[in-house]
Amino acid sequence: MSTKEPSTNRQQQAIQTKKKLLKAGREVFLQSGFQKTTISQIIKTANTGYGTAYVYFKNKNDLFIELMEELMIKFYEIAEKPFEPTTRENAHEMIANQVNLFLSLAVKEREMMQIVKEAIGVSEEVNQEWKNIQERFIKRIAQDIHYAQSQNLAKQNLDPTLVARGWFYSNEMFMWELVDNESHHSMDEIIRHLTIIYTSGLYFQNQF
Repeated sequence: MSTKEPSTNRQQQAIQTKKKLLKAGREVFLQSGFQKTTISQIIKTANTGYGTAYVYFKNKNDLFIELMEELMIKFYEIAEKPFEPTTRENAHEMIANQVNLFLSLAVKEREMMQIVKEAIGVSEEVNQEWKNIQERFIKRIAQDIHYAQSQNLAKQNLDPTLVARGWFYSNEMFMWELVDNESHHSMDEIIRHLTIIYTSGLYFQNQF
């Protein structure tokens, strides 16, 4: 018993220290932006020592990537929602709902997403991680397309991965426009057009 308690206490302390650094990092990134933020600022805000901080993160890029991954979990939850349509109309409804949830979350997390976009543009490490994130989404979308094809709802002569890639990048483009307040169209208009274009191209002809 006595040999386990110190280890458990150290583990809990380590978890709390890491959480403090991540919380401080988010705060400083949102306040100063990605480029102007330094690891020193984060350490000072977290009120931890330099040596302690570097146990968990090798630099600010490393810390930011973990923050970005935490944020992406919310988006993954949308992508991972069960997709088992029984009709083309059902698929259309489910796809429109997913697009709505995806874009709405991006707008809700606008401030942090703006920092993500900045970081992608200036950090090769963050940019590479974003590419990994893109591929994870594309792979999940391709699975949904393959399911629709297996149910004879979607066209068999289309490559699921190619369609998924085009679909994801279309959503991503509108996502960044909404995050940057650069869209000239309402979110409802974007969702409707994206869904119609996607379902009309992928699914067998039907009146949506």
